[in-house]
Amino acid sequence: MSQEQVYKEAGFGQPVPRGKSPAVIVVDFTYGFTDTRYPTAADMKGPVAATRRVTDLARSAGIPVIYTTISFEKGELGKLPWLKKASGMAALISGSRLVEIDEATGIQPDDPIIVKKGASAFFGSTLAALLTGAGIDTVVVTGATTSGCVRATVVDAVQSGFNVLVPADCCADRAKPPHDASLYDISQKYGDVTGAADIMKWFETFLR
Repeated sequence: MSQEQVYKEAGFGQPVPRGKSPAVIVVDFTYGFTDTRYPTAADMKGPVAATRRVTDLARSAGIPVIYTTISFEKGELGKLPWLKKASGMAALISGSRLVEIDEATGIQPDDPIIVKKGASAFFGSTLAALLTGAGIDTVVVTGATTSGCVRATVVDAVQSGFNVLVPADCCADRAKPPHDASLYDISQKYGDVTGAADIMKWFETFLR
């Protein structure tokens, strides 16, 4: 039996309904991840550009765009277990350039920025309340890294009651195997993995 058959017979991989009120969550496209002068970063120019096309259209259609950044205070260093495992993340200090959203994403002054301390954009943040208050039923998750903060955000989005779509070409990782494996896992269990072109075609239906 093939891998696809195993998942299908187990009832995984069902399509996700697309609601009437979407939002875009851009996860951690900050300079600390996108500018390769920093050890924590990788070349993410392609996914950043694809994400910008999606977010530019989203705003035109009245669809909210929300950004996230990981940012630590100096007093938190050495106290958080995650930073003991992933010590390179300790460079993401509040007020530094590394935690700023990359301007290539096309972020606008009115776009909310969620500051987080962990992988998921939902954990310990106001994101769920923000989405619920805006009446959002479906989230499009983009950003970095696919195997880390994107995947964690997707899982928590589903657990928070939102339908999830992930355009693969809008996500980036430091290596291809974890990127591909995470997208496969997401597509089978948590959300629909699609592409920027498909998301934009859908968003065009919201243009007034």
